[in-house]
Amino acid sequence: MPKVLSVRLLYIVSYDVTDDKRLRKVFKLMLGYGDHLQYSVFRCELSDRERIELVEKLTKVIKNDEDQVLFFPLGPAGGMNDQRVYAVGLAYAPSVRTVTVI
Repeated sequence: MPKVLSVRLLYIVSYDVTDDKRLRKVFKLMLGYGDHLQYSVFRCELSDRERIELVEKLTKVIKNDEDQVLFFPLGPAGGMNDQRVYAVGLAYAPSVRTVTVI
């Protein structure tokens, strides 16, 4: 049986959470999935499984009638949209992720 490759897509995830306690929970949750760009904005490279997992976790934290989380898909991670970032002021510098095996 051929191995199915999981395509990772690049997303900008933005959230507006009205309660400070829920806001902190969402922020901590998002740290595990992407790079913190600005106050409530993250850059995430997610497989379909990771995106579904993140949505499920966020659904348990936010209040659907008060809060909002938006996912903006930008295409395949490492693709052209991944490199096309225009900045005014401080330049954008993506974080370098490394894996350490112990």
